[in-house]
Formats: sequence, C-alpha cells, structure tokens
Amino acid sequence: MSCPGCGKPTQKTFRPFCSKRCADVDLGRWMNGDYALPSQDPDDEERVAEELAQQITRPH
Repeated sequence: MSCPGCGKPTQKTFRPFCSKRCADVDLGRWMNGDYALPSQDPDDEERVAEELAQQITRPH
C-alpha cells in the first residue's frame, strides 16, 4: 500500500500514510473542507445565501 498523500510506502505507525507530515496535511485538507461534497439540499443553499448576505452587511 502506498501513502495517499505522496505515494511513498506506508509506515505502520502512520498507516495509511508514510509519515506524520502526510497525515497532518490530509487532516488539514479535511478541516479546510477540501474533501467536502456539494449539497443538493435546498435548505443548505438558503442557509449559505443568508450567511453570505450577513457577511456583506457586517462591518469589518
């Protein structure tokens, strides 16, 4: 099995990654929403539109 981050062989300690660095990079991607799937739920779209409208009117 190879590391999904860089393709190097995995290490037992960090499986499925090769190192703590690759595991941390992957965690960062999850936390930033890079792996998120777009929602088709109309309620989600309305909520996002409301949040964007609030951000535009909110003073910095």
